[in-house]
Amino acid sequence: MPHATGSVIRRAGRALRTSLFTQVLLALVLGVLVGRLWPQAGSSLQPLGDGFVRLIKAMIAPLVFCVVVAGITKAGDLRAFGRIGVKALVWFEAATGVALVVGLLAANVFAPGAGMHVDPASLDKGAVDAKTGGGQLPSAAQFVLESLPNSAVGAFAENSLLQVLVLACLVGAALLHLGQKKVPQLLPLIEQAQDVVFTIVGYVMKLAPLAVFGATAHLVGEYGLGAMATYGKLIAVCYGVALAFLVLLGLALKAVTGLSLWKFVRYTREELLLALGTGSSETVMPRMMQKLRAAGCRDDAVGLVLPTGYSFNLDGASIYLSIGTLFIAQAVGVDLSLGQQITVVLVLMLTSKGMAGVPGSAFLALSATASALGVIPAAAVALLLGVDRIMDSMRVATNLLGNCVAVFAVSRWEGALDRVTAKKVLNGEEAAAPATVAPTTAAPATVAPATAAPATAAPTTAVPATATSTTAAPAPQADAAGEPQPLEPGTAPARAADA
Repeated sequence: MPHATGSVIRRAGRALRTSLFTQVLLALVLGVLVGRLWPQAGSSLQPLGDGFVRLIKAMIAPLVFCVVVAGITKAGDLRAFGRIGVKALVWFEAATGVALVVGLLAANVFAPGAGMHVDPASLDKGAVDAKTGGGQLPSAAQFVLESLPNSAVGAFAENSLLQVLVLACLVGAALLHLGQKKVPQLLPLIEQAQDVVFTIVGYVMKLAPLAVFGATAHLVGEYGLGAMATYGKLIAVCYGVALAFLVLLGLALKAVTGLSLWKFVRYTREELLLALGTGSSETVMPRMMQKLRAAGCRDDAVGLVLPTGYSFNLDGASIYLSIGTLFIAQAVGVDLSLGQQITVVLVLMLTSKGMAGVPGSAFLALSATASALGVIPAAAVALLLGVDRIMDSMRVATNLLGNCVAVFAVSRWEGALDRVTAKKVLNGEEAAAPATVAPTTAAPATVAPATAAPATAAPTTAVPATATSTTAAPAPQADAAGEPQPLEPGTAPARAADA
């Protein structure tokens, strides 16, 4: 018996040392306890989470740039990249529309705000202004204009992902046009920079448990658990709808790609738990990009669809906004007609696209929707102040999984998904490491010039100029914790044939 107990303790200790999932889960539990038992101390721990988010955000822009540029040049076809972008936008609009409609249907059926009889005059509209900092969502024209960089350095300094994507597309197109003969060293340099960024992210991720502990302790200490009882019905409806929407996403993923969303959740459980703990999906974007590439998605699809989805495909936020709009209408006794609810969907389809990176964006979107309807007092938006932070977990998980499903679906649609590799990785039959198959279609602009072999080297077999190389690079080894190591330059996934 003592031997069995000692064995369990050793296994638990080993899991705690090597498993990020175990570390983050323990930090989450400790954060809840500290925030509940010592609220003031818990509230003061927010800088731990904020510091971690800042470090990860510093790596996102250079990583997206490197992945997109390398993906375009290795695909060898700028038109294919354009098709991926168009297909991604079509998927985003469809997914967002479904999320909004499902949210409205649930809010009508369960009526989370019915019977509250709130007097709008008793609400403090200044609290909403304080939350949003007096800002506003950009118009459609302004949103498009702000997506275009006016400074190459500024796009990186401001961490504007859409601007970085535009720059990366321009650089990738230029590299395709010039070819390796004119810029032979630039692409390897970009790939090496990508490896450096992934390595830095690996260092920062060691701080993830500390960040989750601080963020969770602050949340519980600042807001307490009382809000769970006050807004219990609203919280239950939002989380229930999010779960139902994820089931729909899982069915769509199975129908389009044959892959299982549940297996993907298990495959990315560490990243999902970290995103939930910190309340930010940006903290796991680099690792999600790496794992999606490992699961058979081509570089250019991952590099374009996932970052773009952070601005265009906010499924969790859409669910929250649609339910929240009907909640505040029901709370103040306003009965919205079918036509007004259709207006809600149309307004939110537009306002949700400009939410990313805007402080208090959910309240700005709700205020804009209330103004468009003209029947909901603007001050009623303040009803959601006490529950907004609790909704972060729902929004983060749904947004993140929605974007990952979009990567798989668009990759399959474009023929940029290796389903054999994807199934092996999600089933745990293959180590989670980025795919390393060389491109099967050689493009003149991306073929490196031949170099003469040293006199002492063994002779190599000559390959005709029209032949296509299919040699696979060696798969990277996993470290002690089971995490994939960065690829050697030039081993990005190929445009694999869809099995």
